[in-house]
Amino acid sequence: MTTLNSASPARLTGQDLTRLKKYLSDSLSRALELEGIPVAQRAAFVKQNIIHVYEQTQVKLPEDLRKQIFSQVMDDLLGFGPIQVLLNDDEVSEIMVNGPKKIFIEKKGKLIKSNVTFDDDDHVLRIIDRIILPLGRRVDGDSPTVDARLPDGSRVNAVVRPVAIDGPSITIRKFRKDKLQAGDLINFGSLTKQMADFLEACVRARFNIVVSGGTGSGKTTLLNVLSGFIPENERIITIEDAAELQLQQDHVMRMETKAANADGHHAVSIRELVKNSLRMRPDRIIVGEVRGGEALDMLQAMNTGHDGSLTTVHANTPRDAISRIETLVLMAGMDLPLKVVRQQVSSAVDLIVQQTRLKDGQRKVTAVTEVAGMEGDIIVLSDIFKFNQSGVTSDGKIIGEMSATGIRPNFTPRLDAAGFKLGAEVFAPRQPAQNRR
Repeated sequence: MTTLNSASPARLTGQDLTRLKKYLSDSLSRALELEGIPVAQRAAFVKQNIIHVYEQTQVKLPEDLRKQIFSQVMDDLLGFGPIQVLLNDDEVSEIMVNGPKKIFIEKKGKLIKSNVTFDDDDHVLRIIDRIILPLGRRVDGDSPTVDARLPDGSRVNAVVRPVAIDGPSITIRKFRKDKLQAGDLINFGSLTKQMADFLEACVRARFNIVVSGGTGSGKTTLLNVLSGFIPENERIITIEDAAELQLQQDHVMRMETKAANADGHHAVSIRELVKNSLRMRPDRIIVGEVRGGEALDMLQAMNTGHDGSLTTVHANTPRDAISRIETLVLMAGMDLPLKVVRQQVSSAVDLIVQQTRLKDGQRKVTAVTEVAGMEGDIIVLSDIFKFNQSGVTSDGKIIGEMSATGIRPNFTPRLDAAGFKLGAEVFAPRQPAQNRR
């Protein structure tokens, strides 16, 4: 730090300030012992030590710049480094670190390059370690990818060299601090009141529902909303790769997968957790996402008395979701004829809810589709609600509306028997705009 001592604030370069910040962070990270300090007192304790070390450097910065440097050092020591400010911003929904100098964010469905940067690759790696070490996970050259979560439940994926060519990568899918309700999705235009009423009746009547959609389309958010309809007196077991679901019920048992240890042993997969959950007296089983052979075990559970199960799957349409589930079942290693697989799927799944992220960034439920059984070797699907796009504005915003198709589902008698007698207005298609008064 001697090269900074003689420099006036006006002559300090951005590189000098980076070195000053790194010096403060490195000095304190080696010297501070935070384990014995109560969490509520750590911020004040760290700040006091930052001031002490800063004064020893004899550098005199303007007040606003000094506060900025102190804040960044605090984030390095107590938070998640440069991205902490983005994590604190409620308008940021996703953070993408493409190496130390390229950080992108998603705001209101749009991707924007942030002016936040890391110092170097090692800086990014330190933050990755801070995220994954409390979870007992690891990432290195032999195991260069890892899934994790932040304390608030936000989903994290990290990739390091040699897989990440341009430097360590972090992708964070943030979750709102306030849990969204069905009314919020209605206000956002993601679904209509009629759709919400119908979906609530289906969840309460213990129908098996698959939420289908692409990456970043909002499947987990919708799954959270649907799970909110489950009655309080039911025992719910959730199974996820990294715990993201934010259920508000009291009787919830949460489980997540475990990665293999350094020797490559003792991994616990979603499939093993699904099998184990059947011995835990579940009223409802919620699987965050099926992406492998666990699809077969999930179907078996749905077909053997565990009604009301919920899960998500990656697919672009309800028909693609059926094909995807069929493929995943075949990945289980059982030599089953395709017709038998399709019979299992058509018998187990009652409803597919398609969630889509439109090209303009809007997230909408674009189809609610009944699995209506088999005709020959084909699974019959029937759209109950559908989003119809009518155009695009000059600024790229998609115009369209969601409406019932006019078709009543074949399982209406089951809804009636469960005490949910939905009126004809729920299934009545909306009139075209020019015909309304």
